[in-house]
Parts: sequence; C-alpha cells; structure tokens
Amino acid sequence: TSVQDYENILARLNGVPALVDQAIVLLGKGLEAGITPPRVTLRDVPDQIRGLTPDDPMASPLLQPFAQFPASVPATERERLTRAARDAYTQRVAPAYRKLYDYVAGTYVPKARESIGMRELPDGPAWYAYRVRQFTTTSLSPDQIHALGLREVKRIRALMDSVIAATGFKGSFADFARFLRTDPQFFYDDSASLVRAYRDIAKRADPGLIKLFGRLPRLPYGVTTVPSFMAKSQTTAYYQGGSLQAGRPGYFFVNTYDLKSRPKWEMEALSLHEAVPGHHLQIALAQELDGLPEFRRYGGYTAFVEGWGLYAEGLGPELGMYQDPYSKFGQLTYEMWRAVRLVLDTGIHAMGWTREQALQFFKDNAPKAEQDITVEVDRYIAWPGQALAYKIGQLKFRELRDSTAAALGTRFDIRAYHDEALRNGALPLDLLEQDVREWIAKQR
Repeated sequence: TSVQDYENILARLNGVPALVDQAIVLLGKGLEAGITPPRVTLRDVPDQIRGLTPDDPMASPLLQPFAQFPASVPATERERLTRAARDAYTQRVAPAYRKLYDYVAGTYVPKARESIGMRELPDGPAWYAYRVRQFTTTSLSPDQIHALGLREVKRIRALMDSVIAATGFKGSFADFARFLRTDPQFFYDDSASLVRAYRDIAKRADPGLIKLFGRLPRLPYGVTTVPSFMAKSQTTAYYQGGSLQAGRPGYFFVNTYDLKSRPKWEMEALSLHEAVPGHHLQIALAQELDGLPEFRRYGGYTAFVEGWGLYAEGLGPELGMYQDPYSKFGQLTYEMWRAVRLVLDTGIHAMGWTREQALQFFKDNAPKAEQDITVEVDRYIAWPGQALAYKIGQLKFRELRDSTAAALGTRFDIRAYHDEALRNGALPLDLLEQDVREWIAKQR
C-alpha cells in the first residue's frame, strides 16, 4: 500500500456527493417505473446508511484505512492524509450520506413495493425466468424447478422419518428437531473440543478419497477457527482457497462462537462440503489445471461449485461417514434445506406465494431454528434465483453419475467419472452434461 493508494481513496471520498446524487436520481426512476426491492427487505437499510456517518470521522468505517497506516506509508505523510480525510468526511461525505438517509428513509422505503415476488414487477415473469437460467446454467423453467423441488422434499422427508424411527424417538418431527437443537449430548462444552472433532473428521475423510478420485490436488488444506472479530456475524463454516504459487494452503474455517448453535450432528456433512471431497478438492484441482486461462481456473459458477459441495456431502457413506443416525439426519437436514429452496424461490417469484406461506413451508419440512428460517426466506425474496443453484447442481452431478454407470455397466469407474466431471474446472451445467455424455460415448 502506497501514498498513491491513499490519494486514490481520498479522491473516491471526495466523489461521494456526486455518487449519492446519481443514486437518488436512479432510485427515483425505479419508483416511477415500479421497479424496487420489496419493502420488507429494506427495513434495516436506513440505519445501515446512518451507521456510516458517526459524529467522529475516525469512527466511520469509511475512514478505517486512515485509523491505522501500514509501515509502507511514511510517518511524514500520515498526518497530511488523515487531515485531508477528516476534511473530506466533514465537508462532503457525511452531508452526502445524510442526504441519502433522508431520501431513503423519507421517500424511497415508504414508496417501495409491498409485493415480494418478481412476477409483480414489469415483465417480471420473463425477468425471473432469465435469472433462473442465469443461476442454474440450465434451460429449466420455474415451473419445472418447483415440481422438482416438491418431489425432492417428499423423498428426503421420507428418509428423515425413517432415521427418526430408527433412533427409537417418540414424538413428532418438530419434537425431534427441538431435541436435536437443545439436548446437551449434541454440543461441545469448549472450542478446542469442537475444532479437534472437525480435524478428526477431516483425517477420516482423507484416506477414502483415493477410492473415489484418480486425481487429487497437490495443495494441502488446514482446519482453523473463524477469527474472533468476525465470528458473531459469520456462518457456521466456510472454505477459503489457497495458492501453490504463494505457498498458502486452503483453509476450512469453523466457527466456535456460541457453541450451543454448533451441533455435532451437522459436522460430518459440513466438513465434506467445505473441505474434501467438496470445495477444497474441486477448487484446488481447478487452480492446478494446465493450459486453461485464469478465468477458467479461478472463476466459477454457483451451480457447479455449490452443486459439487452438496453432491460431496452425499459421498459420506463411501467415506465411512454417517454411521451415527444423528449425523445421517444432519446430512439429510442439509439436503432438505437446499430442496426447500427450489420450492420457495419459485413459489415466491413465479407463483405468488406470500412470505408467511414460505415461512410455514420451511418450518414444516426443515428442522432449522426459527430465526435461521426467517433470514433464509428473506434472502430468497431479496436475491431471486440464486438459491436454486445448489440443489440443481447436485442433482446434475448425481444424474450424470447414474447415466455413466448405466451406460458403462461393469466398466463404470467412479474415479474416472469424478475426474471427468472436474477435468475442466467449473462449467455451466449444460456444458458439463455435454462433456460427460461425449466422454461416455468414447468409452463405449
């Protein structure tokens, strides 16, 4: 980071008034055209805008770079840059954002649409169908996806009910879900035990990979904790890619904040999704491919990347996982969550479902906490089509595996199928299918 980088930040800060004026004009055009986000998704936006402009300039997140300079910026320059940042904030940035707050809180949010589905927008059905194609990278229609989702919910629910019966639990589906979320046997008492258990799962998964893949990545990965400063607002677990060139491994981050929301029964499915054979294996292999441009090695499509992660959860039995019925139920819970998305996203945006209908369907079919369900449904309302990618991708990987096995019979090799599916990096699903079917034809 250089002095010039800081000069660039100052230039952007001084440009905030023009940016805000343009944003207000565009928001007004959206109101005139009837194209706005649903009002329910905007409820926190005014306070978020106000949070950017505290009275003390140095307390604003916009001036965070000036609160702590890197060693590469000379001490002689720091006072000048900080003074310039304070002046820009006081004279231009804060007044502009307060103007934006007044407009959003006083005009935009009150006039934003009450409806939640894209079908209520001008040309909404066609617009939503386009987003479905964009996120799933297939030609499936919203109606086809809705029907597929209902079938998957029914199939997975039957499996969940059979697992509940196998445990000998007496009570309703909701009672069992409450039992899983509250019984002390399902939680660790300290962070170190949780992390140790995740590392144990990872090492149990590693040896089985050679039975499922002919090619494995050279890049190793580690299991570590989510940094404390971001743990409260971060998800249960996530993957961060590494780099062979930079000598940096991939990392599977696990969240140790609020241990009573980190049940043991979800840990195997999460590990397989985020680490191996899920995100780490797929992303590291893509980075190591020779002869491909960087956008192919480092880019991706949600339907492929997240579809592979969900498909990887289903490889658990072949890796010796889910021996415990509660862990198996955990895997089914994650799969059900993604199946419910197919029903709700299309229900809301193509079929006129209300928010209350969506919340109730989720509660009836997926054993998640009520706060999590509310956040999820509001995400589907605010981000039409995106949540479809996970399950559609998983089903495509499974469908192509079944097709390959049926076509090749006794010559089917699961390792060869997986290698072929990952050979080109992340692809649109229609292209993946074309590639695999051409590969099958060559094997015959």
